[in-house]
Amino acid sequence: MNLLSAHNRGDRQKVGAIIVAAGKSIRMMGRDKIFHSLLGKPTIAYTMTSFERCSAVNEIVVVANQASVGHCRKIIEDEGWTKVVGVCEGGDMRQDSVRAGLGILSRCDWVIIHDGARPCVTEDMIELALEEARFTGVSVPALPVTDTVKRVEGGFVLETIQREDLRTIQTPQVFRSGIISEAYRGDIYGVTDDSSLVERLGYSVRIFEGSEENIKITTPKDLDVAEAILRRRLGS
Repeated sequence: MNLLSAHNRGDRQKVGAIIVAAGKSIRMMGRDKIFHSLLGKPTIAYTMTSFERCSAVNEIVVVANQASVGHCRKIIEDEGWTKVVGVCEGGDMRQDSVRAGLGILSRCDWVIIHDGARPCVTEDMIELALEEARFTGVSVPALPVTDTVKRVEGGFVLETIQREDLRTIQTPQVFRSGIISEAYRGDIYGVTDDSSLVERLGYSVRIFEGSEENIKITTPKDLDVAEAILRRRLGS
């Protein structure tokens, strides 16, 4: 029996999602990427809509920076999203923000963690992430590295790294709730994503194929790419 089948039959497989939107947008030239307009809607609206529409997701928590909590609540109210159970303030580090979100979620069987600045996530990817998580309790989307990778020091190349086994990692990342809770009870610093925390504990992380369209908005040029993707999907 798979996770989504259990959910659709009404079995107790409760899924909670944490949307992390507390970044400082340092590389966005003063613009808050979460609220930047994409085809007339804020970036986070596209992210949230995919999770709101995904039948496998029961509840959503949004983690925003201190200056944006009120704005997030206003968007949620205006859009009428019913799965949002809370909006809370994040911390200085991503891990602080996820920990805050975990404190708001009710008791769930599965926890999805996703970047608010990945507006092109789809319902299909969310459901695939949940399906893949059943193998080990943890799943993450990944893409093969296509560029040549070199290790450098002091401006000189030390070695060329074989890229066949290298992957870049995206979100949504899915965790059995007990696993991610255990990870966040320990040292949560010194990593760049949530799956790294559970790797430290010795858990196996299931990899599944990500999407090149599931971009994370980091710089102003990413906004143009995201808008092109969304425009194509909307057929306009």
